[in-house]
Amino acid sequence: MDQTVPNPPLPVQVPLAREPWGIWKSFRVARRNLLELIPELALRQPMVSGRMGKRWHMIMDPGANRRVLRDAVDDYPKSDVTKLILRPAIGESLFVAEGAHWRWQRRTAAPAFALRNIQNLGPVMTLAAERSVDRLAASAGRATNVFDEMVTATFEVISDVTFSGDEGFDRSAVHHAIDNYIAQTARVSLLDIIGAPMWVPRPARVMSSGALREMKRVADGAIEARRKTGARPVPDLLDLLLEGEDPQTQRRMTTAELRDNLLTFIVAGHETTALTLAWALYLCAFDQTVQDRARAEAQAVLGDRPATAADLPSLPYIRQIVDETLRLYPSAAFLARTAQKPDRLCGREVRAGDTIMLPIYALHRNHLLWPDPHRFDPNRFADPRAIDRFAYLPFGDGPRVCIGASFALQEAVIILATLLARLRFAPVPGKEPRPVLILTLRPEGGVWLRVDPV
Repeated sequence: MDQTVPNPPLPVQVPLAREPWGIWKSFRVARRNLLELIPELALRQPMVSGRMGKRWHMIMDPGANRRVLRDAVDDYPKSDVTKLILRPAIGESLFVAEGAHWRWQRRTAAPAFALRNIQNLGPVMTLAAERSVDRLAASAGRATNVFDEMVTATFEVISDVTFSGDEGFDRSAVHHAIDNYIAQTARVSLLDIIGAPMWVPRPARVMSSGALREMKRVADGAIEARRKTGARPVPDLLDLLLEGEDPQTQRRMTTAELRDNLLTFIVAGHETTALTLAWALYLCAFDQTVQDRARAEAQAVLGDRPATAADLPSLPYIRQIVDETLRLYPSAAFLARTAQKPDRLCGREVRAGDTIMLPIYALHRNHLLWPDPHRFDPNRFADPRAIDRFAYLPFGDGPRVCIGASFALQEAVIILATLLARLRFAPVPGKEPRPVLILTLRPEGGVWLRVDPV
C-alpha cells in the first residue's frame, strides 16, 4: 500500500518562463505581467544573462547584489525605463534622483523618518486599524475584497501623516490620480523592450499628463498653505520636511521638491503597505494554523484594544508573518539598473550600458538561498540574523535602502495584529488572487476572503 504523503498545497505563484521568447511575445507578456519574463532557471542559478535589444543580466546572488546596491552603487544607477515611468509623477525626488542631487535630499529627509518621529505617528496607525476592524466586521459572513479595505486603511494613514491639516488637499482626487497614472503608464512599452532612446515619446505616458498636472497643483497649494499656517501641535510629515535642512549645505526643499517627495511618500507609503497586508491576510487564510498562532499572540498582548507602536516588541510572530509575506510577495518585486562601466558580477563580464535586473521575486524564491522556497513559513524569520541581508531585499539595501521601511513595518504590524485579534479570515473557493507586477506586485482581481468575528 502506497504510504506516500502528498505534498501540501502552496500559495499562489507566478508562472515563470520556460523558454526564450522573441521581442513581440516578450512585449505581450510584459504588458500582462512583467514577472512572467523571468526565466524559471533564475530560481536555481545565481545569474542569468541574455540579449533583447541590449544585453541584460538577472542577478540572484547576495554578493553581486551587495556590489550593485552598496559597494559600487554609483556605477549602477536606476534604469532609464524606471526613470521614464516615474519622473512625470514624482519628478527628481528621492526615488528617481541620482548622485549629489539624491544625496542632499536624502540628508534633508532622513530626520523626518527617525524612529522617534515614526513612533509619534503610531496613534494615526492605531486609529486606522480600529476603523478597518469596524468596516470589516460590518461585512461579517460575506466574501470581502480585503485588498480594497487595506488600500483604504493605509491611505487614511499616509494622508493623515502627510497632510493632517488638509488645507484644501483633496485626498480622494490625489488617490484616484495616482491609481490612474499607475494603470495607464506603468506598464512596459514595446519601445522600452527594444531599447528605444528615452526621448522617443511613449504615447500612454504622454496622455496621462493632464491629471498629473492637476494633482501637483493641488499639492503645491496645500504646501504653501502650510507654510503660512505653521506646524501642527504634533508635527506631521509635511511639517518635518518643511523644517528639514541639509546639514552639509543648509539647503532646504523648494515647494516643487517638497511636493515631488511627498507624492513619492504617498504612493510608496500606502500602496506597498496595503499590498503587504492584503497578501499577509491571504496567507493567514491559506494557513489557519499560522493564523491561530498569530491570533493567540495578538490577543495575549492586546486584549480587546487595538495595537500601538509600543506593542511591536511583544508581537514577534506577527512581525515574522509580515517578513515572510514580503519574501513571497515583495511589493517592489523587480529592480533595474544600468551599468555605467565594465565590471564583473558572479564571474561574468558586464559591459557599460548593460541592463542589470534584480528580480526580487526570484531572489526570494531561489533554491540556492531558501529551503523549500515556495512554502509559507514565518518561522524562517525567527532569527533574522541567520539570513543574508542581500538575499532578502523587500526594501532594497545600501545607501538607497527605502527611507520609509520602518514606517511601513510599524504600520503593517499594528494593523495586522489588530485585525487578527478580532477577526477570522478564510479563503473563498475559486477566488485565489493572481500575483501581477505592474509597478508593484498586485493581486489581480483582489484578495477575496470570508471575514467572521472571533
